[in-house]
Amino acid sequence: MGLSVMSSPAVSVIIPAWNEERTITATLRALRPFADHVDAELIVVDDGSSDRTADLAEALCHYVVRHAVNKGKGAALQSGLAQSNGEVILFLDADLRETAAYANLLLQPVLDGRADMSVACFVPRRKRGGFGLVKRLARYGIEALSGYQCKAPLSGQRAIKKSVLERIGRFSSGFGVEVGMTIDAAVLGFRIVEVDIPFCHRLTGNDVSGWTHRGRQFFAVGLTLWSKWRKPIC
Repeated sequence: MGLSVMSSPAVSVIIPAWNEERTITATLRALRPFADHVDAELIVVDDGSSDRTADLAEALCHYVVRHAVNKGKGAALQSGLAQSNGEVILFLDADLRETAAYANLLLQPVLDGRADMSVACFVPRRKRGGFGLVKRLARYGIEALSGYQCKAPLSGQRAIKKSVLERIGRFSSGFGVEVGMTIDAAVLGFRIVEVDIPFCHRLTGNDVSGWTHRGRQFFAVGLTLWSKWRKPIC
């Protein structure tokens, strides 16, 4: 049985998850004290997992949204947003594990009025998964299309006012969702801050699976940039 339903939470934490049975329990447990402190609802969107992700999450969060098939990150965030009741939305990845407890550092700039959207910059790690091509493409594209210079263009850890998301409208698809969100928020004149936070999550390896993932991500980011150039939000 999950947590009791909240009537009017201040914050909605939305966690997209796909086959994250190894990490989702630790992530949600780390978030429980934070959620109680800031009056937050925890929403997990199971994006067509073939493992026990949804079942494990159900006992530790307020809502589990289940996709019958994998629809991609953008669709998962959209489903979570549709279920949310908070005035501030906190997007977090499912594999943060114990470091999810640092979520308050990401939320604070929005709660205290310094930002409309805050983005987490991960503390640099010695081991790197690739050559940074996707990150460079995303950073260059965001600056070219919006004028905003950022350090963490691909970070999925974001706190953002729900009113900003409603103004932006639908998310970009797949792995381009964060890039599209940043471009639209910057073009519309919303205040964006980046915050160094000691989050830690799984790195994409240098095996076939890792390079396939990076290739899909590169394509998705490129498609999002092309879409935003062809049809800007304003």
